[in-house]
Amino acid sequence: MKRKILLLLLLATASVTAQKIEWMTMDEAIAAQAKNPKKIFVDMYTNWCGPCKLLDRNTFSNKDVANFINENFYAVKFNAEGNDVIKTHNQTFTNPKYDPAKAKRRNSQHQFARYMGVRAYPTVLFIDENGKLINKVKGYKTPHQLELYLKLFGTDLWKEINTQEKFDEYFKNFKPKFKA
Repeated sequence: MKRKILLLLLLATASVTAQKIEWMTMDEAIAAQAKNPKKIFVDMYTNWCGPCKLLDRNTFSNKDVANFINENFYAVKFNAEGNDVIKTHNQTFTNPKYDPAKAKRRNSQHQFARYMGVRAYPTVLFIDENGKLINKVKGYKTPHQLELYLKLFGTDLWKEINTQEKFDEYFKNFKPKFKA
């Protein structure tokens, strides 16, 4: 009996591990993209943001979401009020007003977040294989809500859906397939 329980626990742990998004830093994603071109998915969050924590707990932990992101993107988790140094677009981005005493609460916004036009958290960025911003999606999204954008920007479908009318049609007819 103990062996069966131990085996079940090991299998459960292995399946949970397989469902996690393979997060990396922005610098790691840029370096990986230079070797093997692939889109970048950036979760712009802050430590104090409640909806950001819900996105982690409810959406990013979803097996289908994690698998799709891992297969189609380099996934980056970026603290938009952190103190990382980012080198991209022939520029260096820092957070010169970062206060380590405020690391767990509101801090100054990172230059990279400002450069990307992020004004709310969470915001998800979709960046193409050449490092150019495709689009950004603001706010908390359920797995089904995020699936629409993952499939739009994770493939080159977004290039065909290049008008508001076409997007509205895509949105109206989209049938989520991820398990909730």
